[in-house]
Amino acid sequence: MIPETPANKVATAFRDPAPFHVASHGQTLTFYPAGADRRAALMELVDGARSTLEVCFYIFAEDAVSTQFRDRLVAAAWRGVAVTLIIDRFGSAASDAFLQPLVDAGGCFICFSPRWTQRYLIRNHQKMVIADHARAMFGGFNIEDDYFASPEEGGWTDLAIAIEGSAVAGLAEWFERLRAWTLEDHRHFQAIRRAVRTWDWHEGEGCRWLVGGPTRGMSTWARCVSQDLIRGERLDLVMAYFSPPYSVLRRIGRIARKGQTRLLLAAKSDNNATIGAARALYRYLLKRKARIWEFSPAKLHTKLMVLDDAVYIGSANLDMRSLYLNLEIMLRIEDPALAGRMREYIDQHVAYSCEIMPERLKRMATPWNRLRWFLGWALVSVVDYNVTRRLNLGL
Repeated sequence: MIPETPANKVATAFRDPAPFHVASHGQTLTFYPAGADRRAALMELVDGARSTLEVCFYIFAEDAVSTQFRDRLVAAAWRGVAVTLIIDRFGSAASDAFLQPLVDAGGCFICFSPRWTQRYLIRNHQKMVIADHARAMFGGFNIEDDYFASPEEGGWTDLAIAIEGSAVAGLAEWFERLRAWTLEDHRHFQAIRRAVRTWDWHEGEGCRWLVGGPTRGMSTWARCVSQDLIRGERLDLVMAYFSPPYSVLRRIGRIARKGQTRLLLAAKSDNNATIGAARALYRYLLKRKARIWEFSPAKLHTKLMVLDDAVYIGSANLDMRSLYLNLEIMLRIEDPALAGRMREYIDQHVAYSCEIMPERLKRMATPWNRLRWFLGWALVSVVDYNVTRRLNLGL
């Protein structure tokens, strides 16, 4: 049974959980929910590299954390580590001058930067650091102060995962493809579309890397999660940005009719239009007996799905952009023990969240709010995410 939420919990009492470890399918996973722990583990990973560092982030700022991280990369390059850094030029504020010390130390710094063509819509939304093809870290976090701050400091609630095991080689294989595309003048757009439709790495059937991106069909990430939703009996989800296409929403609704769907969504964000987009779908889901909570102690940036015994973790949101446009990386592990542990993690956050009951939604859904929610959904689903963040809709 899904646990009840204590009605008297207050957001100010929330603290990010401590790191925890899980072994599954030959992989050792360490989860870092707290920003300070995440920061320490990230710097330790870079400092421990001896031969290669392969780094990719959507957002790379110019602030305290990004300066510290850049300087650690520079130090690694000076001691002979082959450092490759890929950033998304649209998402990142870091200038060429800010990252020049890495180049001066012998590192490689390249930008994924589609121009004003059909490629403009594509974002490299992946986040990963791979050390020596033996250890890696991935998840939803970016290189900016807010991703490593506490809730009291206005930080994001997010999740980083350190991984050791054979799956690191699969992630390194994908990074090499990404590096080759980014170095090409013409970006080999067709090759990218073909790869996201066909590429996945797997260790048996229990552990798989899945990717998302622009394709005429479905990416491996979109196809796999869609198939799991068709067969699913229970869904627990924590999602920063939730505005799935109707086909996916309908499948979530079918699982909810069985009484086993729990959605933990954002009450705070950097883009309030995305909150409205999610709220526009609440009535549909509640009618099908889904249970919905909004997390208010901090801005929510976690991307986590537990679907029966399968756990999905990585960079992708459950929205149109992550399913069909952004380059994304997700790890799918099928393991009852891991699924149970991640549901416990969700429990810890639900306990400090507000459940959206039908009566509460009715009070929230004034005519003006319903209009803003609909506009948020339309903009998030159709218009570029960054446009919606600037419009903000006053939500």
